[in-house]
Amino acid sequence: MAFSSGNSSGPMADINVTPLVDVMLVLLIIFIITAPLMSHKVKVELPEANLIQNPEDAEKRPNPITVAVKEDGTLYWNDEKVSKETLESRFATAAQQTPQPPLNLRGDKTTKMSVINEVTKIAQGQGMLDVGFVATKVKGQ
Repeated sequence: MAFSSGNSSGPMADINVTPLVDVMLVLLIIFIITAPLMSHKVKVELPEANLIQNPEDAEKRPNPITVAVKEDGTLYWNDEKVSKETLESRFATAAQQTPQPPLNLRGDKTTKMSVINEVTKIAQGQGMLDVGFVATKVKGQ
């Protein structure tokens, strides 16, 4: 801050813009140097989706298995109540099928994740490869 020695009635404040200009020039140089580096991107060949469905493939594909888990731990295999031992044996027989049917695992809103995780581990332990989780879409999205 500079004080005037003239006839002015109070102190005169001058802003020193030299440090501001120095910082701006340094930033400009940095951006000039880094801008060409940002244009070199890794080129990746993405696979193309084939959305044409072949009716013959749909006939060969087995129906998915639906396992429902209720809050109290009750298990349902395609809407049929089963025990854990029966579930394990059914997973083992389903895993031997060619092609293997997909498994859709449904759970109540209040079912603990540990119960669903246990059923998933049983399925994977018996050889089920395609395990999916079914959820409802939130309205408005």
